[in-house]
Amino acid sequence: MTAPTLSEGITLKINDSFARQRMMATLQARLDVIETGRIVIVAPILDATHQQHGFAHAAVTFALGDSAAGYAALSVMGPGDEVMTAEMKINLLAPAAGERLEATGHVIKAGKRLVIVGATVEAISGDTRRDVAVLQGTMVPVSG
Repeated sequence: MTAPTLSEGITLKINDSFARQRMMATLQARLDVIETGRIVIVAPILDATHQQHGFAHAAVTFALGDSAAGYAALSVMGPGDEVMTAEMKINLLAPAAGERLEATGHVIKAGKRLVIVGATVEAISGDTRRDVAVLQGTMVPVSG
């Protein structure tokens, strides 16, 4: 099933918002896929983001998953809305070891006041992918 095409205005809004996120810039993250209800963010695993065991810190995994889920929610909100996370749960499945992380956010259910979202984060090394986290949360529209 193909996702409905996003309007140019919503795509531009998502790109502009992402460009203002200093945290994503610090992580050298980039938007890879922008679709209605689905966003993919990719970031290298930087030496500066390793925890004491040499894996990407869980905070990086969370930040990427939260942002991917938030932008997925924004893709189904009204043109005048912005998005904020109301709550987000993460289950860490495996150490984040590899060259890069890929976070895929998706909309589970979009309502008028709340958007329920999910995200998966994978660690990628060469052609090998490994699930490292799943997230589920609630996003709320706020007036821009």
